[in-house]
Amino acid sequence: MRLLVTGGAGYVGGVCATVLVERGHEVVILDDLSTGNRDGVPSAATFIEGDVADLAGEVLRSGPGFDGVVHFAARSLVGESVEKPGEYWQGNVVTSLALLDAMRAADVSNLVFSSTAATYGEPEQIPITEDMPTRPTNTYGATKLAIDHAITSYAAAHGLAATSLRYFNVAGAHGPVGENRVVETHLIPLVLQVALGHRSDIKVFGDDWPTPDGTCVRDYIHVADLADAHLLALESNRPGVHRILNLGSGEGFSVREVIDVCREVTGHPIPDVVAPRRGGDPAVLVASSEKAMTELGWTPTRTDLHTIVRDAWAFTSALGDRAHSALR
Repeated sequence: MRLLVTGGAGYVGGVCATVLVERGHEVVILDDLSTGNRDGVPSAATFIEGDVADLAGEVLRSGPGFDGVVHFAARSLVGESVEKPGEYWQGNVVTSLALLDAMRAADVSNLVFSSTAATYGEPEQIPITEDMPTRPTNTYGATKLAIDHAITSYAAAHGLAATSLRYFNVAGAHGPVGENRVVETHLIPLVLQVALGHRSDIKVFGDDWPTPDGTCVRDYIHVADLADAHLLALESNRPGVHRILNLGSGEGFSVREVIDVCREVTGHPIPDVVAPRRGGDPAVLVASSEKAMTELGWTPTRTDLHTIVRDAWAFTSALGDRAHSALR
């Protein structure tokens, strides 16, 4: 397939683009590098630097035509989304609508969209299934939910074949592509930065949650398993149908469990400091991915936390003192 990957210079987009190239697909990446990493773009892919809203139409009309689009490009910092909602509605929703219209104009009707578990907000029950209420508690989640609704409308009206994949906590690395951001908010890379000596300690936001060890529990999915699901979705999308599927491991790990595994894998003590709870943090977030497994034939094979951390550490330790410096 000839595929357009928007946001393919980012962490998840870069891994997915790499896997698609490895599987023999022709990949064109469109990314403005506002948060992406040029070094994460696979050498065999065609890279175009620019804004999706401005260039998607031109790119999709180029060459022999595209068989599908994988849409990762987005602003994705939860705290920033609350402080700067206009930038998120513009950068996520308006850009995605421009992409959907560009796809229609170019007669490209196969889409996989990078959505998020943040669309659910505070869950009513665990594990979270796709039929649970969507009540996002931040602007980031609200914009992703709005895009999901738009895709449903385009599928019904225009025959778009689409799947939205709602991720839980993505972690790990795949070869030369891993998490390397200027502004990092994810637990595993933050803990590994302590092991590298880039941070003095890791903050644990609350140790009095109603969980076995008092710290929050989250579902971690390996980024390479995530990439596999995107290809399976592209291959099984059906005209006029918009599927929404959760992607997680189905198993929860507490903050303390993650820190302990990072200590074991890295061989570093990794000091931790208990800090006050953060507002809006649920005690437990764990996905049910049964629907994705049934509809896509997807079977995650890297669900062991040690595997996830080992792969992340291999990438982070190789980067060493160059961490963050590759960001343009």
